[in-house]
Amino acid sequence: MTPADEPGREVSKEDEEAMMAEWAAMVDDDEGEAGAAGGGEGEGDADSIAAEWEAMLGEEEGGDDDGGGGGRESTRVLNQDEIDSLLGFDETEEINTDKSGIQAILNSALVSYERLPMLEVVFDRLVRMMSTSLRNFTSDNVEVSLDNILSLRFGDYLNSIPLPAMLSVFKAEEWDNSGLLTIDSSMIYSIVDVLLGGRRGTAAMRIEGRPYTTIERNLVERLVHVVLADLSAAFDPLSPVTFRFERLETNPRFATISRPANAAIVAKLRIDMEDRGGRLELLIPYATLEPVRELLLQMFMGEKFGRDSIWETHLAEEMWFTEVEMEAILDEVDMPLRHILNLEVGSQIMFNATPDSTVMLRCGDVPMFAGRMGRRGANIAIRVDRKVRQNKSAT
Repeated sequence: MTPADEPGREVSKEDEEAMMAEWAAMVDDDEGEAGAAGGGEGEGDADSIAAEWEAMLGEEEGGDDDGGGGGRESTRVLNQDEIDSLLGFDETEEINTDKSGIQAILNSALVSYERLPMLEVVFDRLVRMMSTSLRNFTSDNVEVSLDNILSLRFGDYLNSIPLPAMLSVFKAEEWDNSGLLTIDSSMIYSIVDVLLGGRRGTAAMRIEGRPYTTIERNLVERLVHVVLADLSAAFDPLSPVTFRFERLETNPRFATISRPANAAIVAKLRIDMEDRGGRLELLIPYATLEPVRELLLQMFMGEKFGRDSIWETHLAEEMWFTEVEMEAILDEVDMPLRHILNLEVGSQIMFNATPDSTVMLRCGDVPMFAGRMGRRGANIAIRVDRKVRQNKSAT
């Protein structure tokens, strides 16, 4: 009986080596008896026996380490597709709206901002107006399209801007806050090529790795003025506002107009001029839109801007049945405070009113009518002679 067959005895390293040597000797004896013809089969049997013995030893070691669980078979390596699915990234799709995995967990930290339906109408008006104004500006066939409207944190947007680009900082004067207009490199070279007489059918030449020249900056600034004028006109039916150009930057760090964690609306516009064109991105922080937030929450733009005419009619009808209190003021006397403090029981206050004096009818502090006092039956009555005109200029 071998040491491994003894009950309650652990197999040591020396015992394993002795057992391996004993098996090797038995295999050699079997190979000698089999002869030359059966040599190949003997080697195959020896290899299979050795592999089986090694597998048994591996299971014993795994059982000692994992409590009999088989640790080697439980280890599995994920492939690249499974890793991408876990992280929520998909390289095959350029725009992935349905995030999953870790990407969804990261995006869930963003605040879900309220939808502004009227802002979409404003951007739609902006697209139509820009199509006309840019055609007049460039004397070329220009098509403007709105790619997307999304909510981002300001810091995330600055980090996502592809450089080189120009960032125009503008200010909404009536709202006392700022916005950002980003022009990408393709649009910059396209507008320079169009305004300087570039031929149609040839792509705009790009020279990367150098700062923009003064001529390029001046031409882009003219484009920005056109876009801001159209943006002001697009907001006019909702709320009059003037967007004033402030400065042009090429480094996103110098175009910081809000805190990195603040939310902003980003509208991505695409401008096509036949075989040339580029992108414009309009960023307006939510803090800038706060003065007109109630107007932007409307579902449609009409002449009354969302007023409920049914409720107004009902309120006007009910006001005719409202009871109000009227006061008839016979006369008023101005007295010093010391005289009022000296009043006692039996003191008299003399009025200048006579039976023919005019009596003023008031509703609260508002004078309504003037008339004369008389008697009707057993009651004292006031006959209204005229209506008191309100002085609107008085404060």
